Amino acid sequence: MQTPIVQPRRSFIFTPGLKPEMFPKALASGADMVCIELEDGIAPKDKATARQRALALFETPQADDGVERILRINSMRERFGIEDVQAILATDTPPPAVMMPKVRTPDEVVILDQLLAERGHATRLHVIIETNAALEAAYDIAHCSDRIDAMFFGGIDMAAELRCKNAWDQLFYARSRVVHAAASKSLDVIDVPFMDLDDIEGMRIAAQQARDLGFAGKGSIHPKQIAVLNEVFTPSAQDIDRARKIIQTFEEADTGLVVIDGKLIEKPVMREMYRIVSIADRVCA
Repeated sequence: MQTPIVQPRRSFIFTPGLKPEMFPKALASGADMVCIELEDGIAPKDKATARQRALALFETPQADDGVERILRINSMRERFGIEDVQAILATDTPPPAVMMPKVRTPDEVVILDQLLAERGHATRLHVIIETNAALEAAYDIAHCSDRIDAMFFGGIDMAAELRCKNAWDQLFYARSRVVHAAASKSLDVIDVPFMDLDDIEGMRIAAQQARDLGFAGKGSIHPKQIAVLNEVFTPSAQDIDRARKIIQTFEEADTGLVVIDGKLIEKPVMREMYRIVSIADRVCA
């Protein structure tokens, strides 16, 4: 059995599409994912310029450095989002992945999937669950397209919609819904960035809470946050050794289930084991 390739998604950082010179710095930041921003971080008057500059970055072959490149477009319910999609469909060098913000229903994802398929683009999708409508439809969104690799929890917008405090306890239910939806399709789920740059210890605690709830990673708003996020979401040496043992035993047995240290290990567990080893391989590379 060939070990499946799993992309570590412990951390991500945004870089503005308007400033392509910042893209290499973001790639070198240590983040597992770099997202070029066309949405909230770009003023309406600069949208067209940012779009053109961002897409131009993909005209050059990208290095095989393990960093996932993503383009965050505008909402497909807005003119800017439609123009983003048209530009992606028009290029012969599309981004490897697109992040979809402010999704409300599965239809938005299905439409983009079909347009990309018609054009022949292999672009993957990341979906942000940050509206109350999306939270209600999270399970259906997770299952509506095989292009989806990860779901992101947008806590700031979600708190605004729910008219609640942007805090762990107040958003626990919403976070749990997103985790459950993503897990139902074996998708990675990524938590919202921690917004206080001066409270690194507070961010560490928030990241640990997210990890223990089932999140694979968490966003950052500054490179100085990335090392802590990668540390929190990197499995321990003990977990890595156990995962390697389980994978080896499972693949050698080729029976669909094995017993290791008195515990029954079945196939659904293996994706997590492969993810752990994938992260370990990247850390040691």
